[in-house]
Amino acid sequence: MSKQRLSKVLAGAGVASRRACEELIFQGVVTVNGQVIQVPQTLVDLASDQIKVRGQPIQKTEDKVYYILNKPSGYLCSTRGSGQSKLVLDLFAEEGHRLFTVGRLDKDTQGLLLVTNDGHFANQVIHPSADIHKEYLVKTDQEVTHDHLTAISHGTLVEGVFVKPLRIEKVRRGTLKIVIGEGKKREVRLLLDAAGLKVKELVRIRLGGLRLGQLPVGSWRPLTEKEKQLIFAK
Repeated sequence: MSKQRLSKVLAGAGVASRRACEELIFQGVVTVNGQVIQVPQTLVDLASDQIKVRGQPIQKTEDKVYYILNKPSGYLCSTRGSGQSKLVLDLFAEEGHRLFTVGRLDKDTQGLLLVTNDGHFANQVIHPSADIHKEYLVKTDQEVTHDHLTAISHGTLVEGVFVKPLRIEKVRRGTLKIVIGEGKKREVRLLLDAAGLKVKELVRIRLGGLRLGQLPVGSWRPLTEKEKQLIFAK
């Protein structure tokens, strides 16, 4: 087997997304033949090198699985517990694979979330070059006015970057739909906060061309091949 970059090998073995694998390497928790490696571009051979993450050997082959979840509020998109926090992966406790979430929804956000063990797929979805749009249904604490919609459409600063929604639409008195691009941390909440609106409930209902549909909150199911392609549909 030809040598490949360590970060790519880890992602292909289902450890995490490519980006998250690079972070694990930087943290010094990855060893190759007993030596800590902190350079993601290090070339390794999965057939002959012994690669471990936090002391556990990576699996050389693993069936790839892909799930869509309607994430409940109150669950963290993390692979490590923090005290009494509930993790998204707790919902998959009986599934049997080493899974991770594709990107993140914050603790209080519900809705469409992908869960997989395929690091290459995850990297394709979350990479900015994919330009995958995300649509959210937002319930606010008051009636949404024209002035609110105008303020939201003008955008705000998020993590030092000025962002604007791609589309915004009032659905009902205190409810709107908003579409964003790459998606910064808490972007939707910050956009509404800048317009003077408080978010009461936030649900992601679409990722690319894939819609959440009628999947009950807290439930998950396998993605079909067609649905996987829909994620990247323009």
